[in-house]
Order: sequence, then structure tokens, then C-alpha cells
Amino acid sequence: MAGITNAEFLNKVIPYGFDVATLGGYSLDAPTIEASKKIIARGRKEFDFPLDEIFSHIESEVASIKKIHSDVKVSANVRATSPQPIIEVGKIKNLDIVEINCHCRQNEILDIGCGQEMLKRQDLGDFISQVVNHVDCEVSVKIRANVEGVNTLDVARIIDDAGADYLHIDAMKKGVFDADYNLLREICNNVNIQVIGNNSVNSISNAKKMIETGVNGFSIARGVISGNLDFDISNF
Repeated sequence: MAGITNAEFLNKVIPYGFDVATLGGYSLDAPTIEASKKIIARGRKEFDFPLDEIFSHIESEVASIKKIHSDVKVSANVRATSPQPIIEVGKIKNLDIVEINCHCRQNEILDIGCGQEMLKRQDLGDFISQVVNHVDCEVSVKIRANVEGVNTLDVARIIDDAGADYLHIDAMKKGVFDADYNLLREICNNVNIQVIGNNSVNSISNAKKMIETGVNGFSIARGVISGNLDFDISNF
């Protein structure tokens, strides 16, 4: 949740059972930073840091979480038009996971070939492999499911073959106000990578439905905006 999930926010919600906390999403290069500025200008929240500050900011945020929750893995969700800035983040001290954002659907991000538009890149596998081969931490790739013109299972296989550690899927489906559990089940049955399910985990029943697809874990975003949950996720 760009503009929301910083260290201060995450330190408040981690005690509700999270074992991984994700900072971001952050824009890392000139095109993505400019796109973020445009998003802010039309009234949407977004993190906005200049190039000479963004990497030190992420390092400081990681340290702030680790100081309080040393046993929690910290991830940073990031966007860039090339692998190198992501590789730089992946070398930040104490960062456990760098997450490549192939998920954002804001038009300003799509116009520069980032976010979910990344799923259409012919060199997506090579992009991910470059990050995997040059960072000191684990690599996650967050994707949006059921993007028009994209076969989600094929993309999942590409990410698996590229050597990423986690496939983080926002299992949304157009016109459906719930996760696409059938798609998650299909992906889990056809890849070896650890799969993290996302979308509509806002109750015990939905958490159970997500786990029953075979995912290795699930993530919660909108359900924790208030800084509270009405169930303890550590029971799952």
C-alpha cells in the first residue's frame, strides 16, 4: 500500500501475528519517481523520495522495524524500469526480502512499462534472474492475477524458473469481490516456488479458504489499515 506501509505503520500491526512485514511500494529510478509525483498530484497517496534519499530511507526503515521486531522478516516492495536499482535495494543491510512490483495498476506506472505491465515483458524471466543472481537477500515477485492478455500460470512458471524465492499473487478477478481461489489452487499445483496468496483476507473464513488452496502463506493489506484486526493470524 504505497504511501501507507512504512515502519511506523508496520510496527503497530506486526504483533497481530505477522512473520513478514513489507515496506513500500517504493519507486527507485527517475521514470518511476516521476510517475509517483503524477499520482500524488491527482490526490492519491504515494511514497515520494528523490533518488539521493530513497535507498538510505529504506535502510533506515528496515532498521526501525528490526530494532523492535528482530525476529520478523522485512521485505521491501519496489518498482524500477531496470534491474539495477532493485539490486541496490537487495543489498541493504538486514533487508530479508526484496520484492519486485509487477502488480501496480496505476496508469502513470503502466505508461512506463512498470507494475502489472511488467507481466507482458518478453524478458521478464531475465529481469528477475538478474536480481536473484546479484542480491544478498531473498527475492519475491508480486503479481496481479487475471490481467487482460496475460496467462497468469505461464507467468508463475517464468518466475519460478527465474529462481525467485516467493511468488506473491494478488488473486483478483474482474467482477468478483473475492479472491480467485481456483486460480491459486492451479498455480500451487504447478510450481515449486513458495506461493503467498493475497486478496480479500479480511476474516477467519477467508483466511481458511486461502490456505485451503495450497498456498504457503497469505498476506493482508487493506484489512490492517486501521492498525487492528478482528482475528489473530498467528493461529494459521
